[in-house]
Amino acid sequence: MITARQIRAARVLLGWTQQTLADKACVALTALKRLESQSGVRTHESTQDRVHRALRAAGIEFIWGSKGVGVLLREIEEEDKTSQ
Repeated sequence: MITARQIRAARVLLGWTQQTLADKACVALTALKRLESQSGVRTHESTQDRVHRALRAAGIEFIWGSKGVGVLLREIEEEDKTSQ
């Protein structure tokens, strides 16, 4: 499961606001804010999935390792750019 920190870091790498990500993921802004909070407030699994898919489609890779978690912005291939 992706973390709130990973979502926020991914947005920063993409230069997106919370509203932009909410729009691209087709989720409510309030749901995204809950997802990005570290307060432990639960969100629907479908919200998490939509946000995850939107970020992956924009070129974000989620990283998990023995030293921590993070995100990576990969280059999007030319054919992917034209479909966005």
